[in-house]
Amino acid sequence: MSKVLQKILKVKTTGKSFHNITYPIQDLVSESGVKIGLCTIFVRHTSASLVIQENADPDVLKDLANFFSQLVPEDGKSYIHNAEGDDDMPAHIRSALTRTSEQIPISEGKLVLGTWQGIYLWEHRQNPHHRQIVIHVSGN
Repeated sequence: MSKVLQKILKVKTTGKSFHNITYPIQDLVSESGVKIGLCTIFVRHTSASLVIQENADPDVLKDLANFFSQLVPEDGKSYIHNAEGDDDMPAHIRSALTRTSEQIPISEGKLVLGTWQGIYLWEHRQNPHHRQIVIHVSGN
């Protein structure tokens, strides 16, 4: 018989930063009782995104953030849309260049991530926000 669990994971961000959400998601997979299946993760915002990235060396995340800062500057004059400040449109662009959803296989009741992979919520705004991530687990 197929099992399904869907919950909202709430994350309070600290402004522009990465938040490792691997363990709370794995906890929900365990709670679901699914041994083999699929975990879908979806962030309900247009100025934050999800990335699967290295979880061993924090310099990887720093370099990624620095690269995106150069790629999508917050100079206050490059964009028309700035309803919520100079970081508003750059946050939307960064979200569009990354992902708002991920799908990860489940095997033996665990997320099938590589040795060095972690799941991160990437906050693209300068100020703290309350973010919602929908976690949908299905399988047997």
